[in-house]
Amino acid sequence: MLDLRLAAHSPNGARIGTLPQPLNVEAAWPLNDVGSLRLAYSSSAVGAELLAQPCEVAVEWSTDGVTWTEPPDGRFLLIRRRADQVDETGLATCELPGYVWMLRKVILYPGAAPLVDGKRPFLSAMPGAILQTFLLEGQARGALPALTWDFTPTHDSAGQPWAKILTIYYRPGLDALTTLINLAEQGVCDFRMSGRTLQVFNADTALARDLAAGDAPVDLRFGRDVIAAPDVGTFEDLASAALVVGDDGFRASYTYGGAVAPWGRWETYIGQGGVSDPGTAQLLAEAVLLRSGHERVQRTRQISPYTARWLPWRDYRPGDRILAPSEGGLMESLRVRQLTVTRDKDGVLGGNLVLNDRLLERDLRLARRTAGIVGGSTAEGGSGARPAPESPAPRTPAAPSGLIVNPVAYVDEHGLPRGQVTATWGAVTTDVAGVALNVGGYELFMRINEAGAPWFLVASTEAADTNATFSPLVVGQQYQFKVRAVNLGKKGPFSSSVAVTIPDDVDAPPVPTAPTLESRLGVVHVTWDGLGVGGAPMPSDLLHVLVWMQDPLNPGWEDIGYLDAAGSLVVPGLPYGADREFSFTAVDRSGNTSARSSSATIAAVQLVQGDAADESITTGAIVANAVTSAKIAAGQILAGHIAANQVTAAKLEAVLTLSTRIVAGAPAGARVELNGSGLAAYDAFSVQTVAISSASGAVSIVGQLATGILGRRIVVNPAGAADPEIRFYPGAGVNYARIWTDTDAAIRLYSGNSPDGTRRSEVIQRGDEWRMHMVQTADGLAGGGYMFAQPGQLEVGYNDIAGRLNRWQFNNGGAGSTTGYTAFRGTFNYEAAAGLVMFARNLTTPAASHFVSWLVTLQSNPRVVITADNPNPARLVFHVNSPGTTGFTLRSHETSTPTNFTTLLYVWAWRQHGA
Repeated sequence: MLDLRLAAHSPNGARIGTLPQPLNVEAAWPLNDVGSLRLAYSSSAVGAELLAQPCEVAVEWSTDGVTWTEPPDGRFLLIRRRADQVDETGLATCELPGYVWMLRKVILYPGAAPLVDGKRPFLSAMPGAILQTFLLEGQARGALPALTWDFTPTHDSAGQPWAKILTIYYRPGLDALTTLINLAEQGVCDFRMSGRTLQVFNADTALARDLAAGDAPVDLRFGRDVIAAPDVGTFEDLASAALVVGDDGFRASYTYGGAVAPWGRWETYIGQGGVSDPGTAQLLAEAVLLRSGHERVQRTRQISPYTARWLPWRDYRPGDRILAPSEGGLMESLRVRQLTVTRDKDGVLGGNLVLNDRLLERDLRLARRTAGIVGGSTAEGGSGARPAPESPAPRTPAAPSGLIVNPVAYVDEHGLPRGQVTATWGAVTTDVAGVALNVGGYELFMRINEAGAPWFLVASTEAADTNATFSPLVVGQQYQFKVRAVNLGKKGPFSSSVAVTIPDDVDAPPVPTAPTLESRLGVVHVTWDGLGVGGAPMPSDLLHVLVWMQDPLNPGWEDIGYLDAAGSLVVPGLPYGADREFSFTAVDRSGNTSARSSSATIAAVQLVQGDAADESITTGAIVANAVTSAKIAAGQILAGHIAANQVTAAKLEAVLTLSTRIVAGAPAGARVELNGSGLAAYDAFSVQTVAISSASGAVSIVGQLATGILGRRIVVNPAGAADPEIRFYPGAGVNYARIWTDTDAAIRLYSGNSPDGTRRSEVIQRGDEWRMHMVQTADGLAGGGYMFAQPGQLEVGYNDIAGRLNRWQFNNGGAGSTTGYTAFRGTFNYEAAAGLVMFARNLTTPAASHFVSWLVTLQSNPRVVITADNPNPARLVFHVNSPGTTGFTLRSHETSTPTNFTTLLYVWAWRQHGA
């Protein structure tokens, strides 16, 4: 039988005695939070003097009254007590938080490194390194001298390497307890105290034992372990649709068909800056809708230690999974989220457990994943330091550090697994020379992790955003990422690259409901209602539900077929009167398999005694409409049994209702199939290539789609093409036009070849350029007229493979004092280069002469004409000296004693034809 006692310890010191006569005790141990102890004690009771001063109280348990053990999180701090001085009993009520509460008294100091936006950065840091920074610096200042810990910067308290790496920012003044709870809430770690030793583990490892499985599970039963089981449910957060609003005008609406909707459609809103790709939006919407798509139920189970087989601490503890009564008293694997033990004035022990079912545990995982996508505790970028004055030329920002890429898997609207990544990095606050700088933003690049694979830009962020998301990605593929900062168009060096593998979906489908069995006409019908245990809807990536059978007297499950949706499987050929046991498992498109469903047993019933003799059942013996589809075993009516032209429209109902599926081809190979979900086609490897949804009418096709076989036609995703593309055929032959996209999301339009087969035209549209040019068919080299547009310039001209160039170039002038310029460059009659530059320049700094730059390099020395407005002094006139390919020097006519001057200058410079 379980028993408790209280022991007092001096602050940071040794044991000083026991508290044998408490009037009542209530101790609570929540998972990943601060425990609490409430006790009432009389001032006249033995040991009361121990509570008259600050002390530590340990809760100890025993099952034999001889060996006493202090459990994890069993140490509490006496920091608050209440008493009524007119109460003659001298009753004092004490409220004691768990020892881990003391971490509130250690705060983060700024440290030696510069702050970023007023926050202290931890770049590419493991949880142990972050927590040790708080604790070591605090103890160096004299705080918490008795606190110890058994984790390291590289390994958790169980000796396992840390599973998560973080780039995170904390504001000075933040306490260690808030930081620790924040890390636990994001799924980074679990924690507890062992006496005065802090223990921190990788999340869902050492503090997530599964005691519900195996041959001897911890099972709490009504009447023995559990004496009351109140459940509190609420629909307050219910929603079946979500609107996601992100950056760049991104809007998307999502619905969850499995949501409970007693009052119809309820909507919710998700506003998240930084989201502009559909995969990330779907992940956020899925997380919110799955959490809000059902009733939220808190399950409390009151336990009795006097009749229980399983006792707290001895047999289970917070974080463990155990079997306990759930909905309707059914035994279910539930996780202990809080353990409370009480002792009343008569010394009677009691207690209760707060248990999370699989839905609440899933909600916690989804909330943690959402926190990682939207940035969690990662700080905004920028600088808390005063930036240095900008020079006229933009400076090169330093490379970002602390790049972390977190990949996750999700299921898209077609039920297919896809990948998404969230990248986080440290803010750049200096240029490459270490001078303070405010950057304008960041660019995230990605490529397939193969040598020589091209990089392409996947996300651009503002200066304040040091995280970005991208999707969809291929599950199982390895990608490489790097990031750089941008300052006034000046690109900084890239960070170190990070390679990640996109994980596959690892969440198994819900366990199917138990099969419903029926024996008719010598065969067994195995029926599934299409749902999971507890009425849970099946996910969109469900592939099928396998049907299993075994002989209970000779166990050994055998796969006998599958169901794609709710329906029945007919099992013929079973021995009459012999029991057969049936069960289901659900399989999704990633190959995840659920646990086996509850089983059901039935025996096939004989049709007539000894079966019917040959030719004993004639048409006259069968009542009209007596033979229905439910009474005919699958595959038993063969073509040879049906006379030609006997199945006519008059013999069929106006509407044929499909109960399972109709298959043309191999049932598990190449086939066309009509089932409850719609029309589908599969290849020889049973991979689905065509899906037409009966619910929404949506059509998905994998492989080639053509409007015809010959002649003028359009072909989408042609067989053998290296990239997904659309081809336009004018007729016979292979001279076709095509539209396709390359790996950096550029849209390419290639015409067919010219009539002589020597040329074609190309149009290329990227995110930061637009190009139109002619290309030689033989070698792919550009030659002919072209147009080229970028964010900073537009160029129109002619170019050929011999290097002869004629072009007009319109430029924004860069970040200098000019507002733009237009230049012409060309080769006439293959002679010396000609060109034209026109611009205005304000010379505001007094000087005896000024060098005026073209801002481009001409091919030869030009002719120059200048016009000066408002010269100062007004008497001055000017002349050009030494014009060259990069600029010229402007001087006044006062050459003997040159006068400092300022002026507004208009310049034309050209290289004329033939000169």
